[in-house]
Amino acid sequence: MISEPIKIAVFAMGGEGGGVLADWIVSLAEKNGFYGQNTSVPGVAQRTGATIYYVEIFPIPVDLPGKLPVLGLMPTPGDVDVVLASELMEAGRAVQRGLVTDDRTSLISSSSRVYSISEKSSMADGRVDSESILLHAEKSAHKFVCFDMADVAQKSGSVISAVLFGALCGSGDLPFNRSQFEDTIRRGGVGVEPSLRAFESGYNEARSAKKETLQEDSWQPPDRESEDPVINSLLQRIYQFPVPTIHFIAEGVRRLVDYQDAKYAHLYLDRLKDIQTSFGGNDNLLIQETARHLALWMSYEDTIRVADLKTRSKRFERVHKEVGVSPQQVVWINEYMHPRMQEICETLPKAFGKWLSRPHFIHRLIARFTQKGRVVPTNTLFGYLLLCSLAFMKRWRRATLRYSMETKNIEAWLIMVKKAAAIDPALATELAKCQNLVKGYGDTHSRGLSSFRKISSLVDQLMKSISPGLVAKLRLAALADDQGNKLDDLIKKTQTSLGDFSE
Repeated sequence: MISEPIKIAVFAMGGEGGGVLADWIVSLAEKNGFYGQNTSVPGVAQRTGATIYYVEIFPIPVDLPGKLPVLGLMPTPGDVDVVLASELMEAGRAVQRGLVTDDRTSLISSSSRVYSISEKSSMADGRVDSESILLHAEKSAHKFVCFDMADVAQKSGSVISAVLFGALCGSGDLPFNRSQFEDTIRRGGVGVEPSLRAFESGYNEARSAKKETLQEDSWQPPDRESEDPVINSLLQRIYQFPVPTIHFIAEGVRRLVDYQDAKYAHLYLDRLKDIQTSFGGNDNLLIQETARHLALWMSYEDTIRVADLKTRSKRFERVHKEVGVSPQQVVWINEYMHPRMQEICETLPKAFGKWLSRPHFIHRLIARFTQKGRVVPTNTLFGYLLLCSLAFMKRWRRATLRYSMETKNIEAWLIMVKKAAAIDPALATELAKCQNLVKGYGDTHSRGLSSFRKISSLVDQLMKSISPGLVAKLRLAALADDQGNKLDDLIKKTQTSLGDFSE
């Protein structure tokens, strides 16, 4: 006989049906001889954490009819029987708060990730290691059920709460049978069939006690030959590099062919070959990092690229799939565009762009009309053709002011990498990684480029005395503070301590 309440905590973000799931659990209990109580503490999605729904259920005593138990309002660390999490990070937060214990708690979580604001806004790769969360969750829980519930929900045409409800049933942690769970969904009366499909999939996954291990997709090297002579020429050049670096170089080529064309990818390989020959080509890590960051820099974000990506058929298909649109429905897509005067000038031919960027009457006139953003509906003919026209300018990208500026910066960076490689390949590798500071567009790009130039200038001055580790510290300081204060302080200290050695 149950002598104390069964305590269940649900962690879910907005739009995932966490409230519906909590209501289902209470309804399930109340229809089958239990008291049920549901409370919640709202969050703001991933900004401050998910909404926590807390449910306690207790059997109605036969010998004490009409007596109501006193149930808790909030989960207490070390005193929760089941934790349901709609996303892996939320499972990690539950573990961190002490709500998951290895002597009693069943943790049922989706392995899918919705990146938090702190992860997205990080200047570097701010993603939390999902594999680490999985290991800690499995170690902390008495029972751990984890699989990609977001994928199951999407395939079922439902939401993740129905999958979690099925997994809860399949775990056997509640004293109710499957038909009682399913009857609870039917009583809701809304989206019954998709919810039941999602419930069944969640139930079957939980019954198989599946514990997911996140592994990166195995990369398959491209074929050495192609029927297309243009692609074949690129493949032949790719395989001239050391085998450990082919993965990165092949992805770089693929990215740049998509970004511009095969000729642009050949320029990428020319630049890499120049780096390789500058130091004898016996340092795979340097080639690998240069290949990775050179591809990123050469595929810089400009208005042409944005328009190209927003008008691709795959993007429209993805949007339709994400919102679950039916053939009878119309999806209205509004693109918010706010090109600054600088970006307009950089998209124009080099000479014209330089002229327009100077302060004169035409500059001020155009600037007046670019103070506010514009909404472009890409599902209308006018909006779609407007962005398509901009994307069509891809073939003239090499003539633009932005291309000229980026090419100048890239060439200067590569000269620095070659110069450093002649002294220490490890130093050149760290300098290659500094490209990570140059990203985005607008103010973000300007700040990153400014930090990059500061580090490059310092390395150029202290080339023979600066260490690879110090360059790494400079890069991390720049990434840790987008205002550049930490980087400036570290540069001053470096110049003071190493300045004498540069003579």
